[in-house]
Amino acid sequence: MATITTITTTVYPVAPFDFELTAGYLTYFQGRYGTDSLTDGVYRRLLDLDGTLVLASVRSVGTIESPELAVELRGEGLTSSQVGQASERVAWLLGAQQDLAPFYSMAEKDSTMLAMTQRFHGLHLPHTASVFEALVLAILGQQIATNVARIIRTLLIETYGPSQTFDGDVYYSFPRPETLGAVPVEELRGKKLSQRKAEYVQGIALAALDDPTGLEGLHQLTDQEVVQSVTALRGVGNWTAQWLLIRALGREDALPLGDLALRRAVSRFYFGDVQLDDKQVEEFSRRWSPFRTYATVYMFTAMRTGMG
Repeated sequence: MATITTITTTVYPVAPFDFELTAGYLTYFQGRYGTDSLTDGVYRRLLDLDGTLVLASVRSVGTIESPELAVELRGEGLTSSQVGQASERVAWLLGAQQDLAPFYSMAEKDSTMLAMTQRFHGLHLPHTASVFEALVLAILGQQIATNVARIIRTLLIETYGPSQTFDGDVYYSFPRPETLGAVPVEELRGKKLSQRKAEYVQGIALAALDDPTGLEGLHQLTDQEVVQSVTALRGVGNWTAQWLLIRALGREDALPLGDLALRRAVSRFYFGDVQLDDKQVEEFSRRWSPFRTYATVYMFTAMRTGMG
């Protein structure tokens, strides 16, 4: 059995950075296991670095205005290259390099949004580890309740995700495209997926395998090009494409039109709960451009915490 190596490194996020808020947002929708956890102030994720599994345990050792993250990495025979890759992945997952200053400056002209940026000062937007992961998660969450989506996601991850045990605890990484692409649709249906969703998940996995760069090549495209590319996939509409821009690609001006929670949030905070349609939301959202991604995340956080 290979020896487990433990290496500690440091990530320095762009201030302001609130570790608890950001890691809490990232882990909020996780199930019993999921891929990300936050326990006793430590964020953990089993990283899949081109087939090598590395457990990252992250805690804050700085402050919101002078942030510093201590990152403990555990894996078999870790190389300096893998340590560097793991540090970059942790920084990406936690959105550590985002500069919130331009968004905060814009929010000063909107008293409601200003109140949110003050309440959730330092909340960065977390990301998924890959485009593939974001697409599959979006498919699983389409048109069903959050708790049901959580159950399905946990089943999929526990059944097909790579796993490793550290100190008696099992950690899971997200299933790889080659794994899900090889699973028969009927077997996926046994994991509580509908026929269509099972077909969509398998189709996305096969699409990821068809391209030498996988779906990660989408990072090089413009927002419009990304939307055009992914909506050509079965099961992927504009709502999913917009969440892909937000969660997987880190784009700052995406807007998930068609999202009931978005309509409710805009209505609650700006229109006294008067019902709105997507066109009205889109027109109103222009006040936040080019930072509609951040505006969306802050409104969702405000809704979840009962603000207002």
